[in-house]
Amino acid sequence: MEYKEIDSNEDLLNVLKLETELSYYAFQNIDFNNVLNKTKNLSFYNCIFLGCTIPEHINTKVSEDCLIFPQIKAPFNPFINSLYTKETLYTNYKVGVPESYEKTLDKIVYNHFIEHGKEAKDIKETLTRRLHDHSVTNALNDFISNYKKRKIVAIMGGHSLSRSNSNYLMVARISKKLTELGYLMISGGGPGAMEATHVGAWFGGKTDKELTNAIDVLSEAPVYNDKLWLDKAFEVLEKYPKSSYKSLGIPTWLYGHEPPTPFASHIAKYFANSVREEGLLAIAKGGVIFSPGSAGTIQEIFQDATQNHYLSYGFASPMVFLNKEYWTKNRPIYPLLENLTKEEKYKNMILSIYDLEEDVIKEIEKFPKS
Repeated sequence: MEYKEIDSNEDLLNVLKLETELSYYAFQNIDFNNVLNKTKNLSFYNCIFLGCTIPEHINTKVSEDCLIFPQIKAPFNPFINSLYTKETLYTNYKVGVPESYEKTLDKIVYNHFIEHGKEAKDIKETLTRRLHDHSVTNALNDFISNYKKRKIVAIMGGHSLSRSNSNYLMVARISKKLTELGYLMISGGGPGAMEATHVGAWFGGKTDKELTNAIDVLSEAPVYNDKLWLDKAFEVLEKYPKSSYKSLGIPTWLYGHEPPTPFASHIAKYFANSVREEGLLAIAKGGVIFSPGSAGTIQEIFQDATQNHYLSYGFASPMVFLNKEYWTKNRPIYPLLENLTKEEKYKNMILSIYDLEEDVIKEIEKFPKS
């Protein structure tokens, strides 16, 4: 029997209109005190309670075959029932006061992560992190279920890419156009090429002039360790506050010194980078665009190649490389993959390499949507 998930008061109230004996439900981060007057005649069988607040009169009606995961004290919610946003991660941040970042949830959690160790030994700490990451994955899967699998495209690239670099604008334009074509754009959710992905998505439906003007403002703090990096992002968001398009950033506290971009409408932030990396590439079934990057991007190339080779997630997706000079000479990864494919060391590869934005977009578009 598959459990039906309840992760909001609205969902719970809808169920309570129809049932009083609840079985095979999973309640996530629900405060039953909020629906107290609706729960007097309830009983629960084979249910799961994840970090819920359960009043005593309900607790007595929970059968022994139910699983109850109690709340755990931590600076983050292990049973988070929705993805993060710029509002939740950057709560308490004040534009014009860069040091206010220290009071944000993102930095508080990162400080906790470092204090307890990236490779924490304490079993309570490791369990709490795993529960959190499980909850994030669950929320992520709920979010992407609204999109066709082959309409989800990732852009990978270096975190150090300057906002003033021409490649930043190119990535943003590619993302903008694909977003307007109905693709959900995803990235590692950090600075550099990752941020450019979400800037492009945010400016979907807006003019190219508005995009370039915004990037001019962002370029006043060109790299993520500039103290005004976040300020300039919020300055642009304040000037262009509305976007009818969504994008998904998937960062990690393992690289918590790189702040997540606030241009991603939805943010799935993990503790375990291995889960984050594998999952990000796994859901990019519409293809992955590799812009210039260093060690992390190269790792992602071979991880994606392995997924495609083994058809780990059902089928192979396009691997599109942006910048011929970089990927054939500076970092000659593309010729290597080509040769491995020809020798059948790697199979199922759908490889291409371009210099022009429009060619990258056409390559993604020609991949069958079903």
